[in-house]
Amino acid sequence: MKRVVLFLLTNLAVMLVLSVSARLLGVDRFLTANGMNFGMLLVFSGLIGFGGSFISLLMSKTMAKWSTGAEVISQPRNADEAWLVETVRSLAQRANIAMPEVAIYEGAPNAFATGPSKSNSLVAVSTGLLQTMRRREVEAVLAHEVAHVANGDMVTLTLIQGVVNTFVVFLSRVAGYLVDSFLRRNDEESSGPGIGYMIASFVFEIIFGILASIVVMYFSRQREYRADAGAAKLLGSNAPMIDALQVLGGREPGELPKNMAASGIAGGIGSLFSSHPPLEARIEALRQAARA
Repeated sequence: MKRVVLFLLTNLAVMLVLSVSARLLGVDRFLTANGMNFGMLLVFSGLIGFGGSFISLLMSKTMAKWSTGAEVISQPRNADEAWLVETVRSLAQRANIAMPEVAIYEGAPNAFATGPSKSNSLVAVSTGLLQTMRRREVEAVLAHEVAHVANGDMVTLTLIQGVVNTFVVFLSRVAGYLVDSFLRRNDEESSGPGIGYMIASFVFEIIFGILASIVVMYFSRQREYRADAGAAKLLGSNAPMIDALQVLGGREPGELPKNMAASGIAGGIGSLFSSHPPLEARIEALRQAARA
């Protein structure tokens, strides 16, 4: 779950910084100087929305390493690290992607994958996961994360987030303009947006951003089913992935940083704001696929 939450928070922070910068530079005043210019506003919203998402994508690996303290294995120091690197290498070859960086971080059982592209990715596992799972189950978790990379899930999530951001920025400005117009309805001498517009649009941007995360999290949950299926395909069997999920089901998964949650192997409940489906639902989906 770590990757998605980290991505979402980084994205929201970048988008808010870009929005505040636009206000300070007078872009908002230009858009509303002679009434709301909806065409220009939509273009502006797209630039802010997709800009925030792609900056977050480019920062994803760096933010992941920084937030988890993940240490990349540049040269294996023992047999376990050597096995981990070679297992990821084998899975990456089967998935026809470039070799990801492999890292270990301190924490309860969990894992994640992140990166801006299939040729520039990171797969990280926690010490807790390595200590509590058999190698067959760890391999299934690694296959799940490699499947995320092979499916291009971070890029897909970025595009979805960009579209959602665009509507958030657009609607927050429209709502802010309406509030400001209502507050200044009897003020005939003023021109351009007032302080009400600045405050209201900022507040609406945060509110709409939180609501928009429901849409992003829905797609994140669908990604998990695909990654589970992808892992089963890479391993030639659904059983290892089912076993790994059952082990995780009997333990409390490690928390990932908020902007990284969607990329973890486990985490969250089956709610609107959860980046992952319930483990029971994922296990049942794998069993149904095996029966089919």
